Amino acid sequence: MKAEMETLFRSPRETDLIVHTERPPQMETPLRHFQSDLTPNDAFFVRWHVAELPGAVDLQSFRLQVGGHVGRPLSLSLDDLRSKFEPVSLVALAQCAGNSRRFFEPTVAGAQWGHGAMGNARWTGVRLKDVLDAAGVRPGAVQVGFGELFPPVDPETPRFEKSLAIDHARDGEVMLAYEMNGEPLPMRNGFPLRLVVPGWYATYWVKALSSITVLDQPLKTFWMDQEYRIPDNPTSGEDPRQLAAATVPVSVMPVHAIFVRPQPGEELTSGEVYELAGVASDGSCGIRNVEVSTDGGITWKVATLGPDLGKYSWRRWRADWTPASKGQYRLMVRATNSNGQTQVKEQAWNRGGYHRNVIEHLDITVI
Repeated sequence: MKAEMETLFRSPRETDLIVHTERPPQMETPLRHFQSDLTPNDAFFVRWHVAELPGAVDLQSFRLQVGGHVGRPLSLSLDDLRSKFEPVSLVALAQCAGNSRRFFEPTVAGAQWGHGAMGNARWTGVRLKDVLDAAGVRPGAVQVGFGELFPPVDPETPRFEKSLAIDHARDGEVMLAYEMNGEPLPMRNGFPLRLVVPGWYATYWVKALSSITVLDQPLKTFWMDQEYRIPDNPTSGEDPRQLAAATVPVSVMPVHAIFVRPQPGEELTSGEVYELAGVASDGSCGIRNVEVSTDGGITWKVATLGPDLGKYSWRRWRADWTPASKGQYRLMVRATNSNGQTQVKEQAWNRGGYHRNVIEHLDITVI
């Protein structure tokens, strides 16, 4: 039993994650790990707001505190969550709001993520709605706030807290997850408990979740009022020389598709069949189709989609291509979701480098 508990407490073995910063921990998944429906736990991207990666959690003393505007405050152990509530599972994409930030021009401050600040996983846990119902939400509740177990190292740094509207929190899809791909949550991905907000950027997926507070007034916090915000307009864009005055919290992920194969710098051989491949996702209703162009957007070919694991999961796509001659080629990919929404031709700039949904391209050499 002791060995089992130590295994739970340890971080997963290190892989070839791309380390952007160590304080706070920001590590990106190389694209080669995106060639399966689910991203391996030990290759999953890492993003924390505390300065150091948390090292251990004592499950004997850990309790999830549920309080605020409720009739029956709760103090729940991990065993309580497992034994007293119905378990549910959901495949959903977790994606940093700043994923693909390094492709914004002009350059935006922050971790210069490529396309690997995301991962697709099967999350298992309990419905947030069921926990809130057990606590007895009182009339007049407007939001639910969520807090991390680990405080910032610097006392001047605001503690990480996020909130959801009460109706969203009780929609039956938001989850308190204690497993990821059939295993206990890795330490660096939120052990022992993580909020899962399917379809929304992972800034809301509070890791090491330790408190849930039902609120009768909107949460006022640095992480809601000042950070993770985008211009309040249809393109989420602004002029670097004149920033938008009105902003809103970044939330639902837009439709987006990327290449996984070939990778930048890879050379292809003329006359030989090559399988182009990638992943596509959105945050609302699932991917309907993916199209690929090998001539810079002049013509498009419908790609073959992989398994549909649910509207919050990414869809893998592939398309065979035989380049007829040597030279330079521009490959492009665009996805369309079930509501008919697709990627934009030009990416609007914003100060956070958030919400990227442009038609992606990849310039390659055929030899």
